[in-house]
Amino acid sequence: MARVSVKTDKDSSLVRLGAAIRARRQLLSMSQEALADHAGIDRSHMGKVERGERNITLLNIMRIAIALDCSASELLSQAGL
Repeated sequence: MARVSVKTDKDSSLVRLGAAIRARRQLLSMSQEALADHAGIDRSHMGKVERGERNITLLNIMRIAIALDCSASELLSQAGL
């Protein structure tokens, strides 16, 4: 099986997850910087996650979900995953 990266993510899972994170963040009127701070993730990394440019770890998905006051399963569901 090929390693998943932005170049090999043919079904755009990373892009869809990033869009779900961005939508939830905007719904809460939270800046990207504030989300990154609450999740303990570098702001530039958070931007890459939202654009689907990073293959994010489960632990970071969980940290982001907590910062967005939702569950990781909610984010994944909103992304259609």
